[in-house]
Amino acid sequence: MHDRQTHDQRTHDQRTHDRQTHDRQTHDRQTHDQRTHDQQDRQVQDGQAQDRPAGPLAGVRVVDLTRVVMGPLATQILADQGADVVMIEAAGGDTNRVMGPGPAPQFSGLALNILRNKRSVSVDLKAPEQAAVVRELIAGADVVVATMLPGTLRRLGLSYDAVRELNPEIVYCQAQGWPLGSEAEDFPAYDDIIQSAVGVGDMMHRAAGEPTLLPTILADKVCGLAIAQAVTAALLHRARTGQGQHVEVPMVQTMTAFMLAEHGAGAIPEPPTPQGDLPATGYPRVMTPERRPQQTADGWIQILPYHPKHFFAIFTEAGETHLLKDPRFADLASAIRHAPELYPLMREIVKRRTTREWLDFCRGAGIPAVRMATLQDLVDDLPSAEHPVAGTYRLLPPMANFSRTPATVRRPAPAVGEHTQEALVGGPVWTDVRNPA
Repeated sequence: MHDRQTHDQRTHDQRTHDRQTHDRQTHDRQTHDQRTHDQQDRQVQDGQAQDRPAGPLAGVRVVDLTRVVMGPLATQILADQGADVVMIEAAGGDTNRVMGPGPAPQFSGLALNILRNKRSVSVDLKAPEQAAVVRELIAGADVVVATMLPGTLRRLGLSYDAVRELNPEIVYCQAQGWPLGSEAEDFPAYDDIIQSAVGVGDMMHRAAGEPTLLPTILADKVCGLAIAQAVTAALLHRARTGQGQHVEVPMVQTMTAFMLAEHGAGAIPEPPTPQGDLPATGYPRVMTPERRPQQTADGWIQILPYHPKHFFAIFTEAGETHLLKDPRFADLASAIRHAPELYPLMREIVKRRTTREWLDFCRGAGIPAVRMATLQDLVDDLPSAEHPVAGTYRLLPPMANFSRTPATVRRPAPAVGEHTQEALVGGPVWTDVRNPA
């Protein structure tokens, strides 16, 4: 056991040294992030100021009518940034509580982070007296985030029109698969459905030889980010004008914009601009199946020679000087078009040296490069926190760092319905501070 721990420590130390040697600025940023995580860790473990607002959204009240990952991720971001988030859960709890293993019932590894900084009120929205509790919460809120199907929201009396009667200044953000008013507005939409609807399958067919989906819930997470950004933009407008509004984030619309940012390519101009013998859509450099990490003499690395001077530096270092006059790599536009030929050449060259040697060379030559990390590497670098029920867990970082109003972890993920009683009796569900200094 001691030998394995010693080996693991040496491995961790070597990985840390590689990062420091490769990019000092990255190391400095990681050090700053670690200090932020350590501060969050202490706050969770010590139970300091559990209800104290912190962050740029301190004083903002959010009623969370979302489930699974997309909406809860958005409200986690808002909560990390100081918003007071009350999530409305069914009696059995949300699906994210059982998505993957966890140390205790209700607390999957996913739920421990995505539900942090929130309070849980468990009610049956179909029961009029319990739905009335939610409407009371909405009447005192600044934001509602809802990902139920539009028809369901209307039947429950929780559509924007109904909520606006309770709270005219509300920022109401609604997200579903397809745009409101379309024939598909009430079609169920999970990540697999949206990925297929916005061309991910086609992209992977062209890049990998068969239609597949990306092995991450891409649409859910991208749309979660879009929801959080849209809510803060609407809050800014309200701060300036006093006006609330309805905000809609249709997943297929958001993901179409996301996918075509680069993959619209030559098909965006009218008439389309040819890309040689390639289809008008698709960014050639990233569409090639040859774009992948390179194997070194002792591991895996990702080197990205983006500019011709980068290619030439690597060709010269490897003794492949005949490639310096290859017209395929004479300029950036040509190199992008010929990426399918360039990347295999790179892989053969990279095999000749160790990861450490390539990292040192690339740093000296100004070429982007990084050791390929595993998912476990990412987890190993996270700080630990203590949950009152689930015990020790790894704390995911906030998605942005604020110099004056830092994002914090003030509350561990709650049990299902942990705050229901205080809501039912009209207790202090909301944090008292509305306008922090």
